[in-house]
Amino acid sequence: MKKIILFLLAFAFLSAPSIFAASVPTMSKDELKANLGSENLVILDVRTGKDWDSSEVKIKDAIRLVDSDLSLVQKYPKDTTLVLYCA
Repeated sequence: MKKIILFLLAFAFLSAPSIFAASVPTMSKDELKANLGSENLVILDVRTGKDWDSSEVKIKDAIRLVDSDLSLVQKYPKDTTLVLYCA
């Protein structure tokens, strides 16, 4: 019985990110391009370390988040579209 409960807990824990990810809207590259320059769009670059340093491509006017500090998002109005990208 304990093994079954542990299995169910492990399954719930491992599947939780995909459940939450399904509720987060996504934006295609074309949609992002069409919205660049919009007042209600903020692009947050969440890449870390060598991923950011080695990239030759950076989105113009994107704000880089250092150490994944998402407290910055609180300063934006609720109707702001925040785009987080990491690749």
